[in-house]
Amino acid sequence: MTRRDSPLAAIRWRIAAILGLACAILVVPAADATICKYVDADGATHYTNVPPDKGWRKISCDVADDTPRPRAPAASGGGKSATPTGFPRVEPDTQKSRDEMRRKVLSDELASEEQLLNEARGAYGSGAPQPLPDEQNDAEKYRQRISKLRQAVQLHERNVEALRKEIAALR
Repeated sequence: MTRRDSPLAAIRWRIAAILGLACAILVVPAADATICKYVDADGATHYTNVPPDKGWRKISCDVADDTPRPRAPAASGGGKSATPTGFPRVEPDTQKSRDEMRRKVLSDELASEEQLLNEARGAYGSGAPQPLPDEQNDAEKYRQRISKLRQAVQLHERNVEALRKEIAALR
């Protein structure tokens, strides 16, 4: 009579196996190794470089090569990768018009975001806006509204900063 583990025990065993494998990968020095994929009698998949117990079915084996590969020398572009042969090229005038359009869109977004920031700052009122009639007797409701207003101001400030950086990065 065989004993069947509970589903929770099976899950724990699989998690332990995965964690053990992860620890082994971190501890073992990088080298070429044959890693095989097996399926046990219960249908669980296992990866190992050690021959398993009997009853496991081998699915595949690969050689794991963890050695870093040397990079190909970059073309004379100051660290930029070489353009593949036959890669479509964009005409300079076309690219210039695209860049100008991008700058215009970003500038329009910046103007809109600055306007929203000014409106949010006005509504926030330096952290002390007048309480609304329904907030007169409910301090928590007032604090929540102030918190939302402060978050809106911070969001618009971050957006303005990001847009200015993006515009400055344009060539």
